[in-house]
Amino acid sequence: MTLRTLFLQAPSFDGYDGGAGARYQMKREVKSFWYPTWLAQPAALVEGSKLIDAPAHDQSWDDIKHEMDERDLVILHTSTPSFGQDVRTAELIKQRNPAIRIGFIGAKAAVESTKVLETSTAIDFVARNEFDFTILDVANGMPLREVEGISWRDDDGTIIHNKDRAVLENMDSLPFVSPIYKRDLVMEKYFGGYLLHPYVSFYTGRGCKSRCTFCLWPQTVGGHNYRTRSIPHVIEEVKYVMREMPQTKEIFFDDDTLTDNLPRVEALAMELGKLGITWSCNAKANVPYKTLKILKENGLRLLLVGYESGNQQILHNIKKGLRTDVARQFTKDCHALGIVIHGTFILGLPGETEETIEETINYAKEIDPHTIQVSLAAPYPGTFLFKQATENGWFDGTDHLLTDGGNQIAQLSYPHLPAAVIFDKVEEFYKRFYFRPSKIWSIVSEMLRDWNMMKRRLREGVEFFDFLRRRKDAQA
Repeated sequence: MTLRTLFLQAPSFDGYDGGAGARYQMKREVKSFWYPTWLAQPAALVEGSKLIDAPAHDQSWDDIKHEMDERDLVILHTSTPSFGQDVRTAELIKQRNPAIRIGFIGAKAAVESTKVLETSTAIDFVARNEFDFTILDVANGMPLREVEGISWRDDDGTIIHNKDRAVLENMDSLPFVSPIYKRDLVMEKYFGGYLLHPYVSFYTGRGCKSRCTFCLWPQTVGGHNYRTRSIPHVIEEVKYVMREMPQTKEIFFDDDTLTDNLPRVEALAMELGKLGITWSCNAKANVPYKTLKILKENGLRLLLVGYESGNQQILHNIKKGLRTDVARQFTKDCHALGIVIHGTFILGLPGETEETIEETINYAKEIDPHTIQVSLAAPYPGTFLFKQATENGWFDGTDHLLTDGGNQIAQLSYPHLPAAVIFDKVEEFYKRFYFRPSKIWSIVSEMLRDWNMMKRRLREGVEFFDFLRRRKDAQA
């Protein structure tokens, strides 16, 4: 008999954004919520399950605690920034229903399984790496000692690591996640500053060929082999969204780098073009003009592009596999074709100096994506950057990536560039990028064309200035 299973993104600090493939759990410059796709996927496999995404739905422990009374199994998605809060939630669950079995999933659970289990006896097991069918086995009542891909605590307290589960190759064997969104979530609660609202996001494949030293998911769960769903399988899910969630204004394909496989993304785009939908995706800044043109002609609106730095040596240091001259040409091509870009940058990566920060700010202004996100380099456990930073004494190896209120802390500190300077440069970056007459006019004209955009940008403006104020408070 299938265990009565609850999949839970636990309550957290106000403004927590934990759904972005666990890439970015902190308060952003503009409030946003990503779909908890990595929880929805096993929820789609387990019959009779339920998914609760407490942060997006503004739910506290008191709002959800009754859900624990009728459950046999709770699966909690955790991450380095949210871990302390997730452990507290697990302990509250056990106090309310001692018979319940609790499992943790996510990148932190994958790379620090022993440490996670040692933190609290409320956690019965962790599922390592890709965990979809691992959770299905547990939910179907398989004894823990027989389940591949888990670490668990025996009756005498001994921690046992079962053998790894084989990496999933047939991605079409996974059911659609969008029916779980429709069943359990309120889609209007999910929004991103650069996406049309409401939107839906899901994956067409897992893994990423790139070797970026800071990027969490490929190094911990997804791997570097890009495994994809068949195009007909993806198109069927798109059709489901169009039919069952007709208010959707845009579909975001959340693959780490959808453009890694050029022939496939061109073929997918041509099928999407037949449906007449608006879509967007993550891309590396090296997609050729020919491909960009095909994507644009078939419904592509926006690309989320990780530029990271305007300094070529830093891009080499982080194994980005990207040349700034190629990125410049790619960006010109996007502007020429009318493809909107949301560009992401990171300050404080290995090799950073005040001069390279200046170079990156000027680079961002020159290439001029429509919107930007500026992050502080975060050494997540399980990444090469974490190992490199601890070995070099750039940070102390603690898990403390955020303030208790959820604001990001500058973790890395170099002899020539202290953390406090890197922290301050984020605000300077935002101000110098956005407070230019050309950028102000571009945002104002966008607002004047669309009343909904007017309301949204005004709200985001308030959030942005609040974000800057909170950062100052966090540093103080």
